[in-house]
Amino acid sequence: MTQPGVPAAPAPKPRRRAQPGPRLPSLRSRVLQHVLWPLAGAWVVGGIVSVVVASVFTQRTFDRALLDDAYSVATSVRPVAGGLELMLTPREVSAVLYDQTESVYFAVRGPDGNLIAGHSGLYAPGPAEDVGYRFSDIHYQGRALRAVVVRRAVPQAFDVVMAETTHSRQALLRNVLVLSVLPQLLLLAGLAFWLRRAIDRDVRPLAALQHAVERRDVRDLTPVPANASMREVQRLGEAVNGLFARVNEGVRMQREFAGNVAHELRTPLAGIRALAEYGLAQKDPAVWRVQLERIAQSEERASHLVEQLLAMARADEGRSMQLQPVQLDELVRDTVLRFLPRADAAGVDLGARGIDDPLVVQGQPALLEGILTNLIDNALRYGRPADGTPATITVAVSVQPEALHLSVLDNGQGISAERRSGLQRRWAQGPEGEWLGQGVGLGLAIVQRYAELLGARLVLDSGPQGRGLAAGVVLPRS
Repeated sequence: MTQPGVPAAPAPKPRRRAQPGPRLPSLRSRVLQHVLWPLAGAWVVGGIVSVVVASVFTQRTFDRALLDDAYSVATSVRPVAGGLELMLTPREVSAVLYDQTESVYFAVRGPDGNLIAGHSGLYAPGPAEDVGYRFSDIHYQGRALRAVVVRRAVPQAFDVVMAETTHSRQALLRNVLVLSVLPQLLLLAGLAFWLRRAIDRDVRPLAALQHAVERRDVRDLTPVPANASMREVQRLGEAVNGLFARVNEGVRMQREFAGNVAHELRTPLAGIRALAEYGLAQKDPAVWRVQLERIAQSEERASHLVEQLLAMARADEGRSMQLQPVQLDELVRDTVLRFLPRADAAGVDLGARGIDDPLVVQGQPALLEGILTNLIDNALRYGRPADGTPATITVAVSVQPEALHLSVLDNGQGISAERRSGLQRRWAQGPEGEWLGQGVGLGLAIVQRYAELLGARLVLDSGPQGRGLAAGVVLPRS
């Protein structure tokens, strides 16, 4: 119960159920409609044409027989004194006009229309002057008759009217209609039954493909079976499997990216946490400063790794890129100048050669800069001599007739040929990582991917005089 003065809470509105969409016809019914409706229309038109043609030829056949009977009667008309006379006895007339199924009537009339012989009251439209006979449909004694009027001028002018009932004509038309239309109707029904079975058989692989996709788990991106008897269904299955492959590749890249981030950032983040905990446990400000500097260095390394990961992800996504002219000498000069402060702080002599003259190549500025940046960064990290000799790094551009070599040379410890192939893999650990003191990371993998996008190839070789490492790419000159 509600309290006085307190308005009652409004009743909750019933949730409106989602209205189902329009029911779409199935592929089976659509194909049957597209096939059977034109066939039914053709059958109707063909039946009408058959009936009309049969009616015309039946009419002509019976009319010809009726005309022959009229001519037979006309040849028996003879002139007599005072007029014309039919020279046939009643028995002969009956024999001439005998028909098992039809009632036959005739009349012979003189030029003034008077009846010479036959049935009185039997009239029909006469023919034109230039035509010897004329057919017409008349009614006589309550019956529908087919009549013909034959006009003769010898020995005197007279008309012969011959008429008969149309039972035989109608029976023949019915027989033609039944015998021509009914088989076609049965054939159409049989064709519809056969088409339905054939369509069911051909659509069954499509339904199987639908069920396979519906039952597929969201994590299962393996190809679905596409056993089809038609090329279109097979192509649909191949398209679905191609989509699964692309989605699987995207999921794999996402998992790899997430795994790369978790794998590589675990160490610097754990180090930052350890340094912070150690600094918090001390009370000497000098120790705090040292720990903060180490934390800053670890954060810089983690940021660098994140940038490399993002660059690698962009490289994996950029599979089709438009190349454009790039001023390579200016790009090398700007990149080297950007690394000079870091090289000076590390006591490394960084320089470049082969960029005195303008040099234009087909490529992408971002990719070329990424290649050069990662090669110089790797050289600064790992290309230091172990005997205390001053470290030198040189960016060299060498122009060949068919290719252009962009290399970064150092005088460090170098890498054996057995280890170079392993360094081009992402996160090269194991012997290579132990030898370098840490995982190689993504630098050379990024360079290799960028080179592939530019149509170039990554080359790892010994440095000058067999010392150090020469890492670079070979760009085609086109």
